[in-house]
Amino acid sequence: MKLQTIIPLERQSSNLIDYHSNILLLGSCFVENIGEKLDYFKFQNIQNPLGVLFQPKAIEVLIDRALKGRKYTEDNLFFHNEQWHCFDAHSKLSHSSKGVLLEQLNLILEETRKQIQQASHIIITLGTSWVYKHIKTDTIVANCHKVPQKLFEKRLLSVDDISESLKNILSLIRSVKYDTTVLFTVSPVRHIKDGFVENTQSKSHLITAIHRVVKNKSFYFPSYEIMMDELRDYRFYKEDMIHPNGTAIKYIWEKLKTVWITEAASKTMYEVDGIQKGLQHKSFNPESKEHKQFLKSIEKKKDKLRNKYNHISL
Repeated sequence: MKLQTIIPLERQSSNLIDYHSNILLLGSCFVENIGEKLDYFKFQNIQNPLGVLFQPKAIEVLIDRALKGRKYTEDNLFFHNEQWHCFDAHSKLSHSSKGVLLEQLNLILEETRKQIQQASHIIITLGTSWVYKHIKTDTIVANCHKVPQKLFEKRLLSVDDISESLKNILSLIRSVKYDTTVLFTVSPVRHIKDGFVENTQSKSHLITAIHRVVKNKSFYFPSYEIMMDELRDYRFYKEDMIHPNGTAIKYIWEKLKTVWITEAASKTMYEVDGIQKGLQHKSFNPESKEHKQFLKSIEKKKDKLRNKYNHISL
């Protein structure tokens, strides 16, 4: 008896992720879920330099500014609730000092440029097609920073809008590193604050647009579909019944691993996991001979990995 419908996944045959890969992750908060797994297993990766970016236009702005050297100026900042903000960045970067914020933003642009130039893989997770346009400046923002909603116009990006944005993103990336693998996915987090029907419409626009552009070293991974179909039970959600819980994130991660990570890297992940669990172990008697031998064995395993991959730090 089958009690679950399984989405068929085809393992990639080239440019899989291994411990030599350099990964840039951009997009919604699901980026951080996958990024935490990459961090835990000690893959080389950078996540959301400007913070969480939910919609494609915001990601396009970041990549465009970074690769074209369009630095931020004081004109791009505004003061609200006793802090300086930038509509392109997450509020975690906001600062009481205009100068500090400006310096941070331009440093991030430079770091992003370097990361794109050396990235073997770029993972882009799109969250929503709904955007807010700042009426005064006539620009779509990445974050409203709790500025009064009357100053914005909310609208739904069309499939054509999103397709054009994704094409621009791919073109910009290819202009500096043609062989980078770009992996698109749609966040399994439902944006029901927009409305249930509106969320479905939003996700469908994203999925349709992505399938219009994926080809030649760009791919789609069905995170959203796995969550909606294989994990369609509220036991896989956090208490808010919206965000996937740890079990769901691990499940989707295992699916991603099966398709995109090499067998050799999977073996190294097993070694890293063993060391990580060993480091978390708390002994009842830290001074015992047995525990000291255990710590020595952990150090030997760490040295073995460091000799093989000098970027791994445990």
